[in-house]
Amino acid sequence: MGNCCSDAAGGKAAVGGAGTASSANDAVDCFLKSRGFHGIFTQVELSFSATNLRDRDVLSKSDPMLVVYTKGRDGLPTEVFRSEVVLNSLNPTWIMKYSMSYQFEVVQTLLFRVYDVDTQFHNTEVKMLKLEEQQFLGEASCTLSEIVTKTNRSLTLDLARREDSPIASHPHYGQLIVHAEECINSKTTTEMILRCSDLEHRDLFSRINPFLVISKTVENGNPIPVCKTEVLKNDHSPIWKPVFLNIQQVGSKDTPLVIECYNFNNSGKHDLIGQVRKSLAELEKLRSSGEGVNFILPTTLGQDHHKQNLKSRLYVDNFAESTQYTFLDYLKGGCELNFMVAVDFTASNGNPRLPDSLHYIDPSGRLNAYQQAVLEVGEVLQFYDSDKRFPAWGFGARPIDGPVSHCFNLNGSNNHCEVEGVQGIMMAYNSALFNVSLAGPTLFGPVINTASLMASQSLANGGKKYYVLLIITDGVVTDLQETKDAIVKASDLPLSILIVGVGGADFKEMEVLDADKGERLESTTGRVASRDIVQFVPFRNVQSGEVSVAQELLGELPTQFIAYMRSRDIQPNI
Repeated sequence: MGNCCSDAAGGKAAVGGAGTASSANDAVDCFLKSRGFHGIFTQVELSFSATNLRDRDVLSKSDPMLVVYTKGRDGLPTEVFRSEVVLNSLNPTWIMKYSMSYQFEVVQTLLFRVYDVDTQFHNTEVKMLKLEEQQFLGEASCTLSEIVTKTNRSLTLDLARREDSPIASHPHYGQLIVHAEECINSKTTTEMILRCSDLEHRDLFSRINPFLVISKTVENGNPIPVCKTEVLKNDHSPIWKPVFLNIQQVGSKDTPLVIECYNFNNSGKHDLIGQVRKSLAELEKLRSSGEGVNFILPTTLGQDHHKQNLKSRLYVDNFAESTQYTFLDYLKGGCELNFMVAVDFTASNGNPRLPDSLHYIDPSGRLNAYQQAVLEVGEVLQFYDSDKRFPAWGFGARPIDGPVSHCFNLNGSNNHCEVEGVQGIMMAYNSALFNVSLAGPTLFGPVINTASLMASQSLANGGKKYYVLLIITDGVVTDLQETKDAIVKASDLPLSILIVGVGGADFKEMEVLDADKGERLESTTGRVASRDIVQFVPFRNVQSGEVSVAQELLGELPTQFIAYMRSRDIQPNI
């Protein structure tokens, strides 16, 4: 009978055939989207085929079905998808596809199992089949990152026996090919420059630090944020940097949008100044006419809802459409992320040989905060670097028979700073604890400048690498202005900086380095950072386990990567 799924007619002959299955991530997606996180999460569609499967049938060939599982942080598999059954084939191509959210900052482990469905069950819906009654053909596992980082987005996996099954004499189980496609119907992106005039605030004596939030409305009428501008300080007639809206992200050019203008508040409770409801098509008309539109302020009096018209107006100074490439497009084009680590060895960490030290290596195997940060971030980023050779440094310590160094190679070498893989970082860190004397002060500048030099050399040589420096520290930086100068200089390079604060120190000054609150860093010479490249997280904020340190740190990285590529007008090689 051959491969039943090789064409449309064959697809109809497949048993239990259907369309595309979606993962149960809708609630997670909605939660993250409500916080404005778009572009980090994107839908990918996985398609599957296999070659040289085992033949478990006597009078015919196997009738294979694929079952897909995801593994959570606890490592336990959860079934999320079953394909149709392809009749009488050892080289099946399944029609059904599995759609799931690609989450950059999470290690998304997938487990695939192939079964030969017995003839007596061919008229049973696949979701009703009992897997223990089917013959096992083989299994394989990988992460979603391993698939999307391939230039053709296809990964071939060797099928093997189940780990919990007895050793079998059969050495060959065949291969599974998994292919990923990004679910984007349109890469057309609208670029707009928005400005306001005569912004007014109910508190006449307060300063206005305005920013815009653009949301789309869904069927239930609730707005879902899709874009926000930067915060401008003390500006009643602000002009924001260009905002980019993907047509698919919005829905269509006729989808109603809500544009809200807020006054930024450090408490996080931002005051609504006013709002405008317009579609992209209507905003384009505003640009053509040069006219503005008045903001309105919804108010509630008792049971009645009113809208107060304001003199504040919104203008569209520029409206243009272009093709904007995605993070996955750049990965497909061969771009890589190079992970780098810098570890704080200042004396304030405490004697590493004592249990109260932040550097204490627990004989039970329990990881300290430094080890956890390296492992969690490294496990995510390692898949985006083909050679998995990572630069690793220490700072604030005195190497054997030497002066205090604020940037020394973690592996003890005088010539090279790279180590092999995440485990190489962990081994170099453990070794360094016994080969250096903790000292001080806490200086970030030398490490950032060293990382910047590597990034600039790669850029000069036409490299396709984007560098990610993880700094783990227990205290407030001593050279704050020098650090700001180094970060401002690095903002023009293919580099992002992640900072984890461990221990109980007051890290408020460190938050200045992270421009999430709208204030770009300024150097000694008055130069302002061209983009936000720093993300700071106190480790104690993520110790509850609900969100990993990697999720907190890496959430903005794809956006920073895309911002750099667009600023340089670098297009992916696809």
